[in-house]
Amino acid sequence: MIIIILPPILQMRKLKHNNLTKDIAKARLRKHDVGTKFSQCLSTKYSVLLPLLIKEGKIHLLFTVRSKKLRTSPGEVCFPGGKSEPGDKDEIATALREAQEEVGLQPNQVEVICRLVPTVSKNGAMITPVVGFIDSSFQAQPNPHEVSEVFLMPLEYFLNPRTHFSFHSTIFGHHCLVHCFDYKNPQNQAIYQIWGLTARFALLTALIVLQKRPSFDVEYDLNDLISSSERFFVKIHRTVKSKL
Repeated sequence: MIIIILPPILQMRKLKHNNLTKDIAKARLRKHDVGTKFSQCLSTKYSVLLPLLIKEGKIHLLFTVRSKKLRTSPGEVCFPGGKSEPGDKDEIATALREAQEEVGLQPNQVEVICRLVPTVSKNGAMITPVVGFIDSSFQAQPNPHEVSEVFLMPLEYFLNPRTHFSFHSTIFGHHCLVHCFDYKNPQNQAIYQIWGLTARFALLTALIVLQKRPSFDVEYDLNDLISSSERFFVKIHRTVKSKL
């Protein structure tokens, strides 16, 4: 799949017209960078890369569709990412390595902005979202063994109540809100469902960058996203540690 990106000058002109420049988006994200604060919380660690890019004057997120041949979560929408390996320096290295393996994204094509508060999967693994802007010249080259499709979604879509629904679930005895978004790709009319941790990370990124209040319920204190995100992680983490 080839992603067509607007020329840089046109990108910036349109983005400024919407009163949200790339620099503003980066500054907002950096305020939520947790660095290595949670790096040693759990031994089983995964990282995902949330690739942001500018298209038609709006900030978009890049998603992948997992190959249906995979044993875990076949055909699901996710971000490039995977399990930490011994040679990975940190969560950023894991995310960049996995993105390179899955969609051909070279590390030098990514401007890493921040690490957001991690979350704990239902299997007790820590998953860290790494946010970065993609070089405008990037063209996806999906690894067919892992990825069947690559597509873009406007970041603002994750604050749209018309295609959002949610339900309550329980993880390690704690109630949580599971977000779901249905998206019809205007390029090929394909319909995708983004849900679970992928939707959670996309929603948090949208809340940080766009600074708008959604009309649907979220599990965060919108006046203090950092602290409320950390409280949720610490609560789950304590329960997981007590079971190890």
